[in-house]
Amino acid sequence: MSVGRREFLAGAAAIGGASILNRMGLMAQGGPAVAPFRIDTHSHFTIPKLYDLAASHGTNQATLKDWSPAKMLAEMDEGSVQTSIISISDPGVHFGDNAAARALARECNEAGAKVVRDNPKRFGLFAVLPLPDVDGALKEAEYALDTLKVDGIGVLSSYAGKYLGNPVYTPLLEELNRRKAIVYCHPYCAACGVSATLTDAQNRGVEFVFDTTRTILSLLQTGAVARFPGITFIWSHGGGTVPYITSRLNGAGGKLPKTTSVTAELQKFYYDTAQAFNPYTLPSFKKFVPNSQILFGTDFPLGGGSAAIVAKGLIDNGGFTAAELRAIERDNALRLLPRFKT
Repeated sequence: MSVGRREFLAGAAAIGGASILNRMGLMAQGGPAVAPFRIDTHSHFTIPKLYDLAASHGTNQATLKDWSPAKMLAEMDEGSVQTSIISISDPGVHFGDNAAARALARECNEAGAKVVRDNPKRFGLFAVLPLPDVDGALKEAEYALDTLKVDGIGVLSSYAGKYLGNPVYTPLLEELNRRKAIVYCHPYCAACGVSATLTDAQNRGVEFVFDTTRTILSLLQTGAVARFPGITFIWSHGGGTVPYITSRLNGAGGKLPKTTSVTAELQKFYYDTAQAFNPYTLPSFKKFVPNSQILFGTDFPLGGGSAAIVAKGLIDNGGFTAAELRAIERDNALRLLPRFKT
């Protein structure tokens, strides 16, 4: 048994963790775990119109086809997930026409909001915006936050080759900062549609995660992270490559106030565990990101794996104490989303 696993078991016993140990045994047997308690901040949904549009533009996400709340709830129960915060994945809702993108964003958000209304403790929603149409995004953010009462805003890492720190998005960041909004960011591969020399494996395997890194870099370089402290950013997939190239990012803080630093700003962000729970990624991720800033995320039903797989990866590869694991799986998210406490 590894030291990390011994520490986990000792910590579980020290805090009366019989239920945690039982959960581990049940997962190993492939059966359902304890009563749902996890909060998954990275899960996806779609609507038929968007699925067909995305497919016609070359995005193959077969596991999203025929998505339904019932299928999602079954998976959540199997993985002891109390609540999934659903969002629209790449390629977003903008396919070249602003008016069509605004209408599609509204349709997606209305559909997502109905899922939440029907199951208010089992689902939350990060609303999609019709970016890069900034005016449309401002209107949809207002509607989503004020009328639909969504839990936050979901954005992609880039739109039309422009990253989130680009000045064109300043009006949107100003408004989200004023509202103290949660902003969840999912990667979009800006390079994928530009270079004909990139293979699909290069696009999804490399450029996809680099896009998250590039948009974080853009927010650092422009000083936006310090100018808009009211925004709570959540980054997918462990922050792309950020936790592993931090020394190379130190030169990006020229526009940050002297009272802060690149590292300090990076460690204020939240990062989810989707595709970041393997034995090679997780040690570096854990060392750089404070435990309080790690959120449980699966990427379900896309490429991240089930909740049980992610949870097992955290146990096997993270060396977390029982209290740290509980924070990642639930308590950290509750600080951001307190409505799910009861």
